[in-house]
This record gives sequence, C-alpha cells and structure tokens, in this order.
Amino acid sequence: MKSILNPQELLQFQNKENLVLIDARTGADVREKYEAEHLAGALLVDLEVELADKKPNAAEGGRHPLPNISSFAELLGQLGIKPESHVVVYDDKSGANAAARFWWMLRAMGHTQVQVLDGEYQAALVAGFPTMSGAEVPVPALPYPQTGWQLPTVDIEEIERIRQDADFMVIDVREADRYRGEREPIDLIAGHIPGAVNIPFASNLDLKGFFLTPEELKAKYTAALENRKPENVAVHCGSGVTACHTLLAMDYAGLEIPKLYVGSWSEWSRNERPMATKE
Repeated sequence: MKSILNPQELLQFQNKENLVLIDARTGADVREKYEAEHLAGALLVDLEVELADKKPNAAEGGRHPLPNISSFAELLGQLGIKPESHVVVYDDKSGANAAARFWWMLRAMGHTQVQVLDGEYQAALVAGFPTMSGAEVPVPALPYPQTGWQLPTVDIEEIERIRQDADFMVIDVREADRYRGEREPIDLIAGHIPGAVNIPFASNLDLKGFFLTPEELKAKYTAALENRKPENVAVHCGSGVTACHTLLAMDYAGLEIPKLYVGSWSEWSRNERPMATKE
C-alpha cells in the first residue's frame, strides 16, 4: 500500500468498513479545533498527550520522546485500530505535524495499511469530503498486538559516533534558517549538530503543499544519500516529529526507511554536545 493517499481516493474510501480516519492536527486548542470541525468519522489523536511520553526535562529524550509501546498499543485499541484496519491520517501542516509521526509509529508497530492524506485537511475540504462537529465515538478493540518497535531508531550516543563519519549521513529536516542558527522559535539554543546536512522537509512538497511524485522524491534522495545504505542514514528535526515527514517521503519514493533520531535537536542542544551554526 502506498504511503500517501490523495483526497479523491479518500472520498472513494469513506464508507469502507475497516477504514479508521485519524485527525492528527496539533496546537494548544487542538481539541476545540477538532470539535468545531473535522472530517466526518475522524478520531482525534493528541501529539502532546498520546504520541509522546514527555519528560520534565527535554534533555532526556527531547520534547517528544516515544511513548511506551504498550501504552501506544492500548491507544490503538481504544481507537478501534486492528491489524486489518485501513488507517488514513491527516493534519493541517502537509503531514508534518503530526500525521507523519502517527504514520511512522503505526508502521513501527508492523501495521502496513496506513496512509497520510496528501494536501492535508484543507485538500479534503476542497475535494468535498463531508465534515462534522462535536466528538466522534470510536468502537474500541483489544490492544494492538505488538512485539516492540520494528523501525530503526538511533540515540544521542550513536549520533555522536556517526555524525562526522563519511560512511554515514545525519539529515536535519528543519528549515534552513534554523539549521544555520539564525532563528530558533522553539528550543533554547539555535544551530545544528556538527556534520549534519540540511534537507528541509518542505522540499518534499510542491508549491501547493502536495508531495512530489515518487519518482521525483526517489531521484532527490538517491542523489542526496550518495549510495549510502539506509542503515547508515539518521534523520532528525527539532523533536522527532517533523523528521517523520522525510521518512514518509522516502517510503513513498520506494526507498527503505532510514533511522529516526527521536530526541533530535531538542535533546542534543540540552546535553552540552558540540553545536554549529551556518553551513
């Protein structure tokens, strides 16, 4: 199953028996936004509460550490997601916050029937997908069966080991000005991990906010990786959320999914590690 779904295809699936539609929009007012209007049938997931196990100090795993896998399995059961479910997830940031994170977590559970809506929430509205207000009531299932996260991750020590090794590549997907240390709207210190290269996640998209074609993405990342094996590539962002957008794009391109550095800049920059600015 391809990892990106266009809005017209979603229209065809709206009455599919095993479809589970997930609203992964974010923000301080996420629940109010969801209850005011969401795609009909969509269930809300909250990045801050359900897709991360936030610690008092972001130096321990960054701003959005992965939750305990058993807790995530319980959440999936509460949402009615079973191994046979066809899951479609959307947000209002072209998949970057936090649809791609939910996609990655499901794939890491071994669930392959999961897709991110191309063009985000607004594209579904333009396509004529119906909306509703209030809260949807899921049909719960048993906790999702799991045997551990099945997609590769790296920790801060491995990033330290590989960041200046020519056989490896660390990709920073944040905006170029954040990478260069000219601006930092979220974390305490501006800059980037020395040795990391900058491939902003927005370059996965066209000017209208839709993903580039699989062929375009494959050509782009094949050239960027310069024959490095996926296991020698680690991808990060600010807190392990937007990085999943690039992992999603690479999967859509037919490439193997590289490693995710969940802690990302929010962890690295709080641990007295080397830091760089500019290119």
